Amino acid sequence: MLDISPVLLLSSGIIFLLVVARLNSCLFVPLLKHMDDRAASISKDLEDAKSNGADVNGMIVEANNVIAEAKREAAAIREQAYKEAKESADAKLANAKSKLEAKSDDFAKSLENETKALRDTLVSAMPQFNDSLKTKLSSI
Repeated sequence: MLDISPVLLLSSGIIFLLVVARLNSCLFVPLLKHMDDRAASISKDLEDAKSNGADVNGMIVEANNVIAEAKREAAAIREQAYKEAKESADAKLANAKSKLEAKSDDFAKSLENETKALRDTLVSAMPQFNDSLKTKLSSI
């Protein structure tokens, strides 16, 4: 019934080995090479990512240093502006105070002069007042 033909079995084995050899050279070797290249590329990308992570950490530290320096400079500028504004305000206040004191002194002097002039006027008018008072009293 079923006979195994050694010629067909041997030819099938040879064809199978030739197909395996051809597939190995045309398909499996390039596929394995591509897989190895892909693995190398992935490992290289991982190393690059790690180095970029280190670079990013360095940049973050540098950015934090720049921000801290900018804050210190801003505080110094703000303090300087505050001092200048205070000095300017103190100078204006002192100027206004001196002007007010000068006006107050002038007013006091003029008031004193007017008081003296009024007193002198009253003292000079005193004899007339006394005379008019005497005449009024004598008429009563």
